[in-house]
Amino acid sequence: MVRVRIPASKVRYFRENLGAPFIIGFMILLMIAATCLCFRLEGLANDVAVYAYYLLVAGVVLQLASYLKCERNKGKDASETA
Repeated sequence: MVRVRIPASKVRYFRENLGAPFIIGFMILLMIAATCLCFRLEGLANDVAVYAYYLLVAGVVLQLASYLKCERNKGKDASETA
């Protein structure tokens, strides 16, 4: 059995940036689509690219939500310390 230990700093990054896994998935699927094109599998490449762009949209929306949440929390922290 293989165990992988993920540092706490990496886990915190993904908790604060909810869209990061989706954007990473987008990049992986886009590479798969490019590989399919190399093997002249245009139909499969097109389908994979469509799913990749869905992941990109989801990732960007979640990143925007994370950013707005972070900015709101900074505003609360600043008002509490003043």
